[in-house]
Amino acid sequence: MSNATTTNVSLTAKNADPITLTEVAIVKVGELIAAESTDEVLALRVSVKPGGCSGFNYDMFFDSEFADDDILRDYDGVKVVVDAASAELLTGSTLDFSDSLQGAGFHITNPNATRTCGCGNSFS
Repeated sequence: MSNATTTNVSLTAKNADPITLTEVAIVKVGELIAAESTDEVLALRVSVKPGGCSGFNYDMFFDSEFADDDILRDYDGVKVVVDAASAELLTGSTLDFSDSLQGAGFHITNPNATRTCGCGNSFS
């Protein structure tokens, strides 16, 4: 597993990594960012939003704007940003990517989730 370079946008941000990426996820996110045709520096934003059948949903998208309390990490050149509120619900989580006969996609393993739904996108 690669080591993350810590860059806190805010001095009050926690030192713990809110989420780590597997080597496979780093490669895939890097490919997706490279495919975007933009001059902006993009990061994968991972957040937790209220909703879903279990209480919370994961949300992931590319972002170029960061708030003062965002937590920014760099994994071999792939930037990942998490807002402070989501970081509390994600701490210790891992983002992985798999490509199998059942389909391709990202999957978050979250040790803080006490219950998940069948779709894997909702948890409590």
